[in-house]
Amino acid sequence: MNRRSFLRSAGLIAGSAFIALNTNALGFADNTLIKGRVIAGKKGLINVAISDGFTVVLTDDRGHYELMPSEKAKSVFMSTPAGYQYRNDYNIARQYEKLDGSGQFDFKLEPLKANDNHHHFIIWADPQVKNKKDVQQMMETSVPDTIATIRSLGKDALVHGICVGDMVWDNHALFPEYNAAIAKLGIPFFQVIGNHDMDYRMGGDETSDVTFKNFYGPTYYSFNRGKAHYIVLDDVRYLGTEREYDGYITEEQLAWLAKDLEHVAQDQLIIINLHIPVYSGVKNNAAFYQVLRAYKNVHVMSGHTHYHDNNFSNGVYEHNHGTVCGAWWTGPVCTDGTPRGYGVYEVNGTDLKWYYKSTGLPKENQISLYVEKQDSQMRLLANIWDYDPRWKISYFLDGKAAGELNKETGYDPLSVDLYRGENKPEGRHFVEPHQTGHLFSANFDVSVNKVKVVATDRWGNQYQSEISAK
Repeated sequence: MNRRSFLRSAGLIAGSAFIALNTNALGFADNTLIKGRVIAGKKGLINVAISDGFTVVLTDDRGHYELMPSEKAKSVFMSTPAGYQYRNDYNIARQYEKLDGSGQFDFKLEPLKANDNHHHFIIWADPQVKNKKDVQQMMETSVPDTIATIRSLGKDALVHGICVGDMVWDNHALFPEYNAAIAKLGIPFFQVIGNHDMDYRMGGDETSDVTFKNFYGPTYYSFNRGKAHYIVLDDVRYLGTEREYDGYITEEQLAWLAKDLEHVAQDQLIIINLHIPVYSGVKNNAAFYQVLRAYKNVHVMSGHTHYHDNNFSNGVYEHNHGTVCGAWWTGPVCTDGTPRGYGVYEVNGTDLKWYYKSTGLPKENQISLYVEKQDSQMRLLANIWDYDPRWKISYFLDGKAAGELNKETGYDPLSVDLYRGENKPEGRHFVEPHQTGHLFSANFDVSVNKVKVVATDRWGNQYQSEISAK
């Protein structure tokens, strides 16, 4: 289907969505018992988790399930089991059915052609398109770059994607444009709700996700691939006044999360996807970490901040991603100097590897270097955005090893040049540079001609960059 036909189809879906808002905004609440079957071909699948967001049940040995939905439930969803393809419409994941009073919901699956213990996934954070100009940038830069990365993983690679929120920038009429971008990527994509994907001025938090749900289904759910269990959560709480919100995971979600994890082995890889960083932006993060206390291999994928940061708290590794849009489509880097881009992850059994892919630049681009004269010495500053404490950062002066660089907190010079000032950047003056802790520095003699920095990641991969000191 070409893009025009796709958008026309998406427009019809959107029209139906808004009709639904006017006729049944809060969904069905008649407490009708729902039941159905999960099948692959004619075979019923056992132990598939089915949920309404409040209760979790497993299918029996013939694939049958029964569930009495909560009066608040709006959909029933399946936690797609390992070994099966993700159901999707033009690559928008759809493993749910909206409650319509019928009481019967079947899920038909197709087996994968390859073992999925080895697979990849892509994390997009904050495409955040506001207008047609932003959409054009996304289509001309982020989309082809991501397609090239997916192809580089191999013809038969199993790859899926997750957008961790802010697909649009308050302009919900652009959801079909976002969908068209995902359709081009050629892999199933799951969506997380962000603060800019919410409905404002329609009530409180309970009605802020109505449009999102009509496009993308439930705001929290789970799915599986290989030995990895994926969870999507909504950690944006709308406070009911204009654009006021905070980071908070509702008690209903935490209760559901605990029930979902009852059916997940403690040695599995757990990958939790949400919008606002848990470690720094979620008010009740202690309750979140408590639910996960028995699991030792948990990674959180977040966005929202428009800078890149890796954090380890309470036994959980959180990847707070640099954004697809960078600094709101105003320049090539995020507010901390991280190039705009996305995360690329590889799962082998329960092992996880990753790297950050800069849009328009090779995979090996992991370092930005700056040199300036200070008094009678030269100063080197290296920005290594995907750094974590298991990396080793060393430098060389005119080819001779000079030791390790000093870690410091400060501003990336390019982000300062592009974004600091009342009239910068053009069109979106609110953007300002943000301090980051993934900077490394050293002073050296003015006689040095060239400086090289070598960054060795936790798996022994080396990245290097060289700059003239003159």
